[in-house]
Amino acid sequence: MSLIRWDPFADVENLFNRMMPRLAHGPRLAVEGDGGVTFEWSPSADISETEKEYLVRADLPGMKKEDVKVTFGDGVLTIQGERKQHKEETNEKYHRVENYYGSFSRAFSLPDNIKADAIRCESKDGVLSVHIPKAEQQKPKEITIQ
Repeated sequence: MSLIRWDPFADVENLFNRMMPRLAHGPRLAVEGDGGVTFEWSPSADISETEKEYLVRADLPGMKKEDVKVTFGDGVLTIQGERKQHKEETNEKYHRVENYYGSFSRAFSLPDNIKADAIRCESKDGVLSVHIPKAEQQKPKEITIQ
């Protein structure tokens, strides 16, 4: 028989995280199966639209493009990856760490009027830009009355 440490506030934190998803894209508490607590985080993102495309910009400072994966399926664009903490054997003593580390995932529902096969990504200065071209709108066909 193993003892599990009881945290009276874990259920409240889980409820808050479910009721207020992603209010702040900083860390969120997550209770693991063994009763341990970890932090989950997700990058902040901006979504904009022009005549020709939708644009999702996610802040991923310090991340390599190899550590980020962008997928699209069933109308949902997903950005996921992992920011690894740099651990070097030095005599450096940290007084404060404000960066978030670990795995993350963000999902965005996209409208139907997109060209899924033409989605492209680029990364510059720590910002991932996902360009989602719009499909050309069908113009109404004019039917002559005979």
